[in-house]
Amino acid sequence: MSDKLKRNMDSAILAVTDCDMAFCKFLSANDTGETGSHQSGILIPKNVVPMFFDEPGEKGSNKEVWFDINWPGNLKTHSRAVYYGQKTRNEYRITQFGRGFPYLKPAYTGSLLIIAKKDNCYQGFILSSEDEINDFLEAVGLSAVQTNQLISKSEIPLEAKEKSAILAFIDNLDVDFPDAVCMATNARHISESVLGLNATKVISNPDRAILIWTDTEFKMFRTLENVRYMNRINQGFDNVDEFFQFAKSAQNRRFSRAGKSLEHHLKAIFDDEGLQCEEQVVTEGNKKPDFIFPSGAAYHDQNFPVEKLTFLAVKTTCKDRWRQILNECSRLKDEPKYLFTLQQGISMNQLKEMEEENVILVVPKEYITSYPKPFQDKIWTLEKFIEHVRGKEELIVNHTS
Repeated sequence: MSDKLKRNMDSAILAVTDCDMAFCKFLSANDTGETGSHQSGILIPKNVVPMFFDEPGEKGSNKEVWFDINWPGNLKTHSRAVYYGQKTRNEYRITQFGRGFPYLKPAYTGSLLIIAKKDNCYQGFILSSEDEINDFLEAVGLSAVQTNQLISKSEIPLEAKEKSAILAFIDNLDVDFPDAVCMATNARHISESVLGLNATKVISNPDRAILIWTDTEFKMFRTLENVRYMNRINQGFDNVDEFFQFAKSAQNRRFSRAGKSLEHHLKAIFDDEGLQCEEQVVTEGNKKPDFIFPSGAAYHDQNFPVEKLTFLAVKTTCKDRWRQILNECSRLKDEPKYLFTLQQGISMNQLKEMEEENVILVVPKEYITSYPKPFQDKIWTLEKFIEHVRGKEELIVNHTS
């Protein structure tokens, strides 16, 4: 990451840490105008309305408020938050960024927008590289599925049953902070006990399950932080150095929080679906792709048909690093390469590059609309990927029987 990008990211982290309210969202193709839609401005969810309006808009009439946003590089926009409530519309957008505003262009689809408010003053940031995005999310304690909403700076609000289950998990820990496998496994257990998300429901809607599990694990971690750190914070610190040492330790734990949780959740789904797969198989050049279907042994068996193998890479975000997967499986160089991601939106140019390299994106179903319309039908849901692999397994069974 360049010094300029790091300064931008650090400024965004500081603004969010020091503000009254903040939110972030991945810019969709609709936000940047890449869908060809006639809508203008950035769509914001209703839960972000308190940042801009004292009261929500009322159906049947429009409502607006004007304010200045300060952006990096001494850029200022006199922008407008507007509620469209007339006719069939019922949505909030931020508009009026000016003709010279550099960020609402197709190339910025999938970038992370951050707006922070303090004392009725607004700061805005756009993070475009994966390093910036991932480091920011980890620094403020978010996962990729916790965007498009207000950033909580205190204890995460939980339903009573959910809170009880999470606190029971914490009470039974014999370590301060468990590893990623423990967190992911117990996130699934809590989702089942609180939401009834058993194996049958996972199989019926794997796209929803992966989002619920990721969301639950985030809530667990933030609750664990509050439990573990609150007593220490209340004790106070003897000096500034002691405070910064504590803060750095907490921040580093956030950076390493996600680990391989997303892979663990996907493996649980594949197991529930009864699919054969193996993680971290060593391939040519000591590469370790995330998943090989049906197994590493099949991959290394030169008599096993290539067309019956499947390779799935997993990346939380993939604006830049998707190219890393291209050489992970030499045997499958002429086969489609599948990439599961929680990324919301990617520019048309990058999607064209992926298509040229025979990379097929796999994303949760509800995220597909954040991509440019010409490519939405080419992006797979997790359910579609599972059915594809199951079809290959049936071919294997028919071939050997």
